[in-house]
Amino acid sequence: MKSVPILDVADAVASGPAEFAGTKQYFATADVNGSDLLDGTEVTFDGRPSRANLVAQQNDVLFAKMQATDKVVHVNCRTESAIFSTGFFNLRAKRDVLDSRFLFWFLRSPQFQFEKDKRCTGATQKALTLSGLREILLPSIPDIGQQKRLAAILDKADNVKRKRSLSLQSLHELIVSEFVSRFGNAATNPKKLPTAPIKEFGKVVTGNTPPRKNPSNFGKNIEWIKSDNINTPSHFLTPAEEWLSEVGRKIGRTAPAGSTLVTCIAGSPSVIGNAALADREVAFNQQINAVIPGHETDPFFLYCQFLVSKSLVQAASTNSMKGMVSKGKFQEIKFLKPSPEEQRDFGNFFSRTTSLGGRLEESQRDCNAFFDSLITSAFRGEL
Repeated sequence: MKSVPILDVADAVASGPAEFAGTKQYFATADVNGSDLLDGTEVTFDGRPSRANLVAQQNDVLFAKMQATDKVVHVNCRTESAIFSTGFFNLRAKRDVLDSRFLFWFLRSPQFQFEKDKRCTGATQKALTLSGLREILLPSIPDIGQQKRLAAILDKADNVKRKRSLSLQSLHELIVSEFVSRFGNAATNPKKLPTAPIKEFGKVVTGNTPPRKNPSNFGKNIEWIKSDNINTPSHFLTPAEEWLSEVGRKIGRTAPAGSTLVTCIAGSPSVIGNAALADREVAFNQQINAVIPGHETDPFFLYCQFLVSKSLVQAASTNSMKGMVSKGKFQEIKFLKPSPEEQRDFGNFFSRTTSLGGRLEESQRDCNAFFDSLITSAFRGEL
Protein backbone atom coordinates (compact mmCIF):
# COMPACT_ATOMS: atom_id res chain seq x y z
CA MET A 1 0.00 0.00 0.00
CA LYS A 2 1.23 3.47 -0.79
CA SER A 3 0.18 7.07 -0.29
CA VAL A 4 -0.90 9.01 -3.37
CA PRO A 5 -2.21 12.54 -4.00
CA ILE A 6 -5.98 12.36 -3.76
CA LEU A 7 -6.36 14.05 -7.15
CA ASP A 8 -4.30 11.27 -8.78
CA VAL A 9 -7.12 8.83 -8.07
CA ALA A 10 -10.14 11.17 -8.20
CA ASP A 11 -11.13 14.13 -10.33
CA ALA A 12 -12.34 17.44 -8.88
CA VAL A 13 -15.44 18.16 -10.98
CA ALA A 14 -16.99 21.64 -11.02
CA SER A 15 -19.82 21.33 -13.55
CA GLY A 16 -22.76 23.74 -13.32
CA PRO A 17 -26.39 22.89 -14.15
CA ALA A 18 -27.74 23.03 -17.67
CA GLU A 19 -30.80 25.25 -18.08
CA PHE A 20 -33.91 23.50 -16.81
CA ALA A 21 -37.66 24.09 -16.58
CA GLY A 22 -39.60 23.97 -13.32
CA THR A 23 -37.70 23.45 -10.06
CA LYS A 24 -34.89 21.32 -8.69
CA GLN A 25 -33.77 20.57 -5.16
CA TYR A 26 -30.87 22.72 -3.97
CA PHE A 27 -28.62 21.74 -1.07
CA ALA A 28 -26.49 24.38 0.64
CA THR A 29 -23.70 23.34 3.01
CA ALA A 30 -26.10 24.20 5.85
CA ASP A 31 -28.41 21.42 4.56
CA VAL A 32 -25.87 18.73 5.44
CA ASN A 33 -25.45 17.35 8.95
CA GLY A 34 -22.41 15.07 8.91
CA SER A 35 -23.34 12.91 5.92
CA ASP A 36 -27.10 13.34 6.17
CA LEU A 37 -28.99 15.64 3.82
CA LEU A 38 -31.73 17.79 5.31
CA ASP A 39 -34.69 19.08 3.28
CA GLY A 40 -32.93 21.57 1.00
CA THR A 41 -34.79 24.16 -1.06
CA GLU A 42 -36.70 24.06 -4.34
CA VAL A 43 -35.14 26.50 -6.86
CA THR A 44 -35.73 27.55 -10.45
CA PHE A 45 -32.87 27.97 -12.92
CA ASP A 46 -33.12 31.76 -13.07
CA GLY A 47 -34.08 32.24 -9.43
CA ARG A 48 -31.44 30.04 -7.82
CA PRO A 49 -28.76 31.57 -5.55
CA SER A 50 -25.41 32.31 -7.20
CA ARG A 51 -23.81 29.51 -5.15
CA ALA A 52 -26.33 26.96 -6.49
CA ASN A 53 -24.00 26.08 -9.35
CA LEU A 54 -22.70 22.53 -8.83
CA VAL A 55 -24.14 19.29 -10.15
CA ALA A 56 -23.02 15.73 -9.48
CA GLN A 57 -23.41 12.18 -10.74
CA GLN A 58 -24.31 9.04 -8.82
CA ASN A 59 -21.32 7.88 -6.70
CA ASP A 60 -19.66 11.30 -6.72
CA VAL A 61 -18.51 12.38 -3.25
CA LEU A 62 -18.91 15.98 -2.11
CA PHE A 63 -17.30 17.61 0.92
CA ALA A 64 -17.60 21.10 2.38
CA LYS A 65 -14.60 23.36 1.74
CA MET A 66 -15.01 25.32 4.98
CA GLN A 67 -12.57 24.87 7.83
CA ALA A 68 -13.73 22.85 10.86
CA THR A 69 -16.71 21.51 8.89
CA ASP A 70 -17.12 17.74 8.57
CA LYS A 71 -19.83 17.53 5.89
CA VAL A 72 -19.55 14.79 3.28
CA VAL A 73 -22.21 13.56 0.84
CA HIS A 74 -22.14 10.34 -1.20
CA VAL A 75 -24.42 11.09 -4.15
CA ASN A 76 -27.03 8.43 -4.88
CA CYS A 77 -29.80 7.98 -7.44
CA ARG A 78 -32.12 10.22 -5.41
CA THR A 79 -29.74 13.16 -5.20
CA GLU A 80 -27.89 13.04 -8.52
CA SER A 81 -30.55 15.31 -10.08
CA ALA A 82 -30.09 17.94 -7.37
CA ILE A 83 -28.02 21.11 -7.37
CA PHE A 84 -25.38 21.69 -4.73
CA SER A 85 -23.61 24.74 -3.37
CA THR A 86 -20.20 25.69 -4.72
CA GLY A 87 -19.20 25.58 -1.05
CA PHE A 88 -18.58 21.87 -1.77
CA PHE A 89 -15.78 20.18 -3.68
CA ASN A 90 -17.08 17.36 -5.90
CA LEU A 91 -14.74 14.38 -6.25
CA ARG A 92 -15.31 11.63 -8.79
CA ALA A 93 -13.34 8.44 -8.08
CA LYS A 94 -11.45 6.98 -11.03
CA ARG A 95 -13.08 3.69 -11.84
CA ASP A 96 -11.07 0.50 -11.14
CA VAL A 97 -8.60 2.53 -9.04
CA LEU A 98 -10.67 4.00 -6.21
CA ASP A 99 -13.95 2.80 -4.70
CA SER A 100 -16.37 5.68 -4.09
CA ARG A 101 -17.38 4.42 -0.61
CA PHE A 102 -13.73 4.08 0.35
CA LEU A 103 -13.24 7.69 -0.81
CA PHE A 104 -16.33 8.75 1.17
CA TRP A 105 -14.97 7.27 4.37
CA PHE A 106 -11.54 8.78 3.84
CA LEU A 107 -13.13 12.22 3.50
CA ARG A 108 -14.97 11.59 6.79
CA SER A 109 -11.84 10.43 8.58
CA PRO A 110 -10.05 12.52 11.22
CA GLN A 111 -6.89 12.27 9.08
CA PHE A 112 -8.49 14.00 6.11
CA GLN A 113 -10.27 16.60 8.22
CA PHE A 114 -6.97 17.48 9.90
CA GLU A 115 -5.13 17.77 6.58
CA LYS A 116 -7.97 19.83 5.12
CA ASP A 117 -8.20 22.23 8.04
CA LYS A 118 -4.50 23.02 8.20
CA ARG A 119 -4.55 24.02 4.50
CA CYS A 120 -7.60 26.27 4.72
CA THR A 121 -6.98 29.92 3.91
CA GLY A 122 -9.00 33.14 3.85
CA ALA A 123 -9.36 36.37 5.78
CA THR A 124 -12.82 35.71 7.24
CA GLN A 125 -14.27 32.27 6.43
CA LYS A 126 -11.25 29.99 5.95
CA ALA A 127 -11.75 27.30 3.32
CA LEU A 128 -9.80 24.76 1.28
CA THR A 129 -8.73 25.82 -2.21
CA LEU A 130 -8.01 23.57 -5.19
CA SER A 131 -4.28 24.11 -4.72
CA GLY A 132 -4.62 23.01 -1.10
CA LEU A 133 -6.59 19.92 -2.14
CA ARG A 134 -3.79 18.95 -4.55
CA GLU A 135 -1.43 18.65 -1.56
CA ILE A 136 -3.54 16.12 0.35
CA LEU A 137 -2.46 12.49 0.18
CA LEU A 138 -4.67 9.46 0.48
CA PRO A 139 -2.49 7.59 2.99
CA SER A 140 -2.98 4.04 1.74
CA ILE A 141 -4.47 2.64 -1.42
CA PRO A 142 -5.03 -1.12 -1.21
CA ASP A 143 -6.43 -2.97 -4.21
CA ILE A 144 -10.05 -2.28 -5.14
CA GLY A 145 -11.31 -5.49 -3.48
CA GLN A 146 -9.69 -4.54 -0.17
CA GLN A 147 -11.10 -1.00 -0.46
CA LYS A 148 -14.61 -2.42 -0.80
CA ARG A 149 -14.03 -4.70 2.23
CA LEU A 150 -12.87 -1.80 4.40
CA ALA A 151 -15.75 0.40 3.23
CA ALA A 152 -18.22 -2.38 4.09
CA ILE A 153 -16.77 -2.68 7.64
CA LEU A 154 -17.13 1.08 8.16
CA ASP A 155 -20.66 1.03 6.74
CA LYS A 156 -21.66 -1.65 9.27
CA ALA A 157 -20.04 0.20 12.16
CA ASP A 158 -21.77 3.38 11.11
CA ASN A 159 -25.08 1.52 11.11
CA VAL A 160 -24.53 0.65 14.79
CA LYS A 161 -23.92 4.34 15.52
CA ARG A 162 -27.11 5.25 13.72
CA LYS A 163 -29.17 2.76 15.75
CA ARG A 164 -27.94 4.44 18.93
CA SER A 165 -28.98 7.76 17.43
CA LEU A 166 -32.45 6.38 16.72
CA SER A 167 -32.88 5.57 20.42
CA LEU A 168 -32.10 9.19 21.24
CA GLN A 169 -34.47 10.31 18.49
CA SER A 170 -37.26 8.27 20.11
CA LEU A 171 -36.75 10.20 23.36
CA HIS A 172 -36.88 13.44 21.39
CA GLU A 173 -40.20 12.37 19.86
CA LEU A 174 -41.52 11.47 23.33
CA ILE A 175 -40.72 14.98 24.60
CA VAL A 176 -42.43 16.65 21.62
CA SER A 177 -45.44 14.34 21.91
CA GLU A 178 -45.83 15.08 25.63
CA PHE A 179 -45.63 18.83 25.02
CA VAL A 180 -48.33 18.68 22.34
CA SER A 181 -50.49 16.44 24.51
CA ARG A 182 -50.39 18.94 27.36
CA PHE A 183 -50.43 22.26 25.52
CA GLY A 184 -51.11 21.74 21.81
CA ASN A 185 -49.11 23.99 19.50
CA ALA A 186 -48.94 27.73 19.11
CA ALA A 187 -49.86 27.67 15.41
CA THR A 188 -53.41 26.39 16.05
CA ASN A 189 -53.75 26.65 19.86
CA PRO A 190 -56.43 23.92 20.08
CA LYS A 191 -56.60 24.20 23.88
CA LYS A 192 -57.24 27.98 23.73
CA LEU A 193 -54.36 28.76 26.06
CA PRO A 194 -53.21 32.33 26.69
CA THR A 195 -50.55 33.52 24.25
CA ALA A 196 -47.80 36.15 24.43
CA PRO A 197 -44.95 37.38 22.21
CA ILE A 198 -41.56 35.80 22.79
CA LYS A 199 -40.27 39.04 24.34
CA GLU A 200 -42.65 38.49 27.27
CA PHE A 201 -41.04 35.13 28.07
CA GLY A 202 -37.63 36.71 28.62
CA LYS A 203 -34.92 38.96 27.22
CA VAL A 204 -34.07 38.55 23.52
CA VAL A 205 -30.39 39.08 22.63
CA THR A 206 -28.84 38.96 19.13
CA GLY A 207 -25.25 37.74 18.99
CA ASN A 208 -22.31 39.40 17.28
CA THR A 209 -18.76 38.86 16.03
CA PRO A 210 -15.93 40.75 17.71
CA PRO A 211 -13.62 42.26 15.03
CA ARG A 212 -11.35 39.55 13.63
CA LYS A 213 -8.76 42.16 12.67
CA ASN A 214 -7.88 42.19 16.36
CA PRO A 215 -6.64 38.64 17.16
CA SER A 216 -6.69 39.44 20.88
CA ASN A 217 -10.52 39.17 20.74
CA PHE A 218 -10.18 35.38 20.40
CA GLY A 219 -8.76 33.07 23.02
CA LYS A 220 -10.01 30.60 25.63
CA ASN A 221 -12.22 32.64 27.98
CA ILE A 222 -15.73 31.73 26.75
CA GLU A 223 -17.14 29.54 23.98
CA TRP A 224 -18.35 31.38 20.87
CA ILE A 225 -21.37 29.50 19.54
CA LYS A 226 -22.30 29.29 15.84
CA SER A 227 -25.33 27.73 14.19
CA ASP A 228 -23.45 24.44 13.71
CA ASN A 229 -23.57 24.07 17.51
CA ILE A 230 -27.37 24.35 17.35
CA ASN A 231 -28.19 22.38 14.20
CA THR A 232 -27.60 18.96 15.79
CA PRO A 233 -29.82 16.21 17.25
CA SER A 234 -28.80 17.20 20.79
CA HIS A 235 -31.12 19.29 22.95
CA PHE A 236 -28.06 21.12 24.26
CA LEU A 237 -25.43 23.24 22.54
CA THR A 238 -22.46 21.23 21.33
CA PRO A 239 -18.93 22.41 22.24
CA ALA A 240 -17.79 25.42 20.20
CA GLU A 241 -14.76 25.28 17.92
CA GLU A 242 -13.88 28.92 18.58
CA TRP A 243 -13.61 30.78 21.88
CA LEU A 244 -13.41 34.46 22.76
CA SER A 245 -10.74 35.97 24.98
CA GLU A 246 -11.51 38.08 28.03
CA VAL A 247 -11.18 41.13 25.76
CA GLY A 248 -13.51 39.58 23.14
CA ARG A 249 -16.01 38.63 25.81
CA LYS A 250 -16.48 42.30 26.71
CA ILE A 251 -17.29 43.08 23.05
CA GLY A 252 -19.34 39.94 22.41
CA ARG A 253 -22.82 39.09 23.61
CA THR A 254 -23.47 36.31 26.06
CA ALA A 255 -26.32 34.23 27.42
CA PRO A 256 -26.38 32.31 30.71
CA ALA A 257 -27.19 28.65 31.28
CA GLY A 258 -30.91 28.02 30.78
CA SER A 259 -31.15 30.25 27.71
CA THR A 260 -32.50 28.97 24.40
CA LEU A 261 -30.42 29.83 21.32
CA VAL A 262 -32.20 29.91 17.96
CA THR A 263 -30.78 30.03 14.43
CA CYS A 264 -32.29 33.11 12.73
CA ILE A 265 -29.93 33.66 9.79
CA ALA A 266 -28.80 30.75 7.61
CA GLY A 267 -27.82 29.77 4.10
CA SER A 268 -30.93 27.60 3.90
CA PRO A 269 -34.49 28.34 5.11
CA SER A 270 -34.78 24.79 6.49
CA VAL A 271 -32.26 25.60 9.21
CA ILE A 272 -34.13 28.68 10.44
CA GLY A 273 -35.80 28.05 13.81
CA ASN A 274 -33.44 25.30 14.96
CA ALA A 275 -32.94 25.66 18.71
CA ALA A 276 -30.75 24.33 21.51
CA LEU A 277 -30.44 24.87 25.25
CA ALA A 278 -27.38 26.43 26.86
CA ASP A 279 -26.17 24.37 29.83
CA ARG A 280 -23.35 26.86 30.48
CA GLU A 281 -22.75 30.55 29.79
CA VAL A 282 -21.77 31.15 26.14
CA ALA A 283 -21.14 33.91 23.63
CA PHE A 284 -22.69 33.59 20.17
CA ASN A 285 -22.62 35.11 16.69
CA GLN A 286 -25.06 37.34 14.83
CA GLN A 287 -26.87 34.46 13.13
CA ILE A 288 -28.39 33.56 16.48
CA ASN A 289 -31.02 35.07 18.77
CA ALA A 290 -30.97 33.98 22.40
CA VAL A 291 -33.94 34.09 24.76
CA ILE A 292 -32.91 34.47 28.39
CA PRO A 293 -35.99 33.29 30.32
CA GLY A 294 -37.63 35.53 32.89
CA HIS A 295 -38.32 34.40 36.45
CA GLU A 296 -41.83 33.13 35.60
CA THR A 297 -40.69 31.19 32.52
CA ASP A 298 -39.49 27.62 32.84
CA PRO A 299 -36.42 27.32 30.60
CA PHE A 300 -37.20 23.75 29.53
CA PHE A 301 -40.80 24.63 28.65
CA LEU A 302 -39.59 27.58 26.57
CA TYR A 303 -37.02 25.49 24.71
CA CYS A 304 -39.55 22.76 23.93
CA GLN A 305 -41.97 25.33 22.58
CA PHE A 306 -39.32 26.26 20.03
CA LEU A 307 -39.03 22.57 19.10
CA VAL A 308 -42.77 22.39 18.46
CA SER A 309 -43.11 25.86 16.88
CA LYS A 310 -40.16 25.94 14.46
CA SER A 311 -42.56 26.69 11.59
CA LEU A 312 -43.64 29.94 13.29
CA VAL A 313 -40.05 31.15 13.35
CA GLN A 314 -39.60 30.18 9.70
CA ALA A 315 -42.81 32.03 8.78
CA ALA A 316 -41.23 35.23 10.13
CA SER A 317 -38.31 34.98 7.70
CA THR A 318 -37.86 37.96 5.38
CA ASN A 319 -35.58 36.20 2.86
CA SER A 320 -37.05 33.28 0.94
CA MET A 321 -33.75 31.91 -0.41
CA LYS A 322 -31.34 32.19 2.51
CA GLY A 323 -33.55 32.59 5.53
CA MET A 324 -33.37 35.56 7.87
CA VAL A 325 -35.53 36.50 10.86
CA SER A 326 -34.85 39.94 12.35
CA LYS A 327 -34.81 40.45 16.10
CA GLY A 328 -37.87 42.70 15.76
CA LYS A 329 -39.96 40.02 14.06
CA PHE A 330 -38.54 37.22 16.19
CA GLN A 331 -39.50 38.72 19.52
CA GLU A 332 -43.08 39.40 18.35
CA ILE A 333 -43.80 35.74 17.47
CA LYS A 334 -46.64 34.56 19.71
CA PHE A 335 -46.15 31.48 21.86
CA LEU A 336 -48.44 29.61 24.24
CA LYS A 337 -48.23 30.84 27.81
CA PRO A 338 -49.73 28.43 30.35
CA SER A 339 -49.33 29.10 34.06
CA PRO A 340 -45.85 29.02 35.63
CA GLU A 341 -46.90 25.92 37.58
CA GLU A 342 -47.85 24.05 34.39
CA GLN A 343 -44.59 25.13 32.77
CA ARG A 344 -42.54 23.87 35.74
CA ASP A 345 -44.39 20.55 35.78
CA PHE A 346 -43.49 20.00 32.14
CA GLY A 347 -39.94 21.16 32.85
CA ASN A 348 -39.64 18.39 35.47
CA PHE A 349 -40.79 15.84 32.88
CA PHE A 350 -38.21 17.17 30.43
CA SER A 351 -35.44 16.92 33.06
CA ARG A 352 -36.27 13.30 33.88
CA THR A 353 -36.43 12.31 30.22
CA THR A 354 -33.20 14.06 29.24
CA SER A 355 -31.47 12.43 32.23
CA LEU A 356 -32.16 9.07 30.57
CA GLY A 357 -31.08 10.61 27.29
CA GLY A 358 -27.81 11.64 28.94
CA ARG A 359 -27.01 8.02 29.73
CA LEU A 360 -27.81 7.05 26.15
CA GLU A 361 -25.62 9.89 24.89
CA GLU A 362 -22.73 8.64 27.03
CA SER A 363 -23.15 5.20 25.48
CA GLN A 364 -23.21 6.78 22.05
CA ARG A 365 -20.03 8.74 22.79
CA ASP A 366 -18.30 5.43 23.57
CA CYS A 367 -19.62 4.04 20.31
CA ASN A 368 -18.40 7.11 18.44
CA ALA A 369 -14.94 6.82 20.01
CA PHE A 370 -14.74 3.19 18.87
CA PHE A 371 -15.81 4.21 15.37
CA ASP A 372 -13.17 6.97 15.24
CA SER A 373 -10.53 4.42 16.23
CA LEU A 374 -11.81 2.03 13.57
CA ILE A 375 -11.76 4.60 10.76
CA THR A 376 -8.27 5.76 11.75
CA SER A 377 -7.02 2.16 11.66
CA ALA A 378 -8.61 1.63 8.25
CA PHE A 379 -6.52 4.38 6.68
CA ARG A 380 -3.33 3.32 8.43
CA GLY A 381 -3.58 -0.10 6.84
CA GLU A 382 -4.28 -1.75 10.22
CA LEU A 383 -7.60 -3.49 9.45
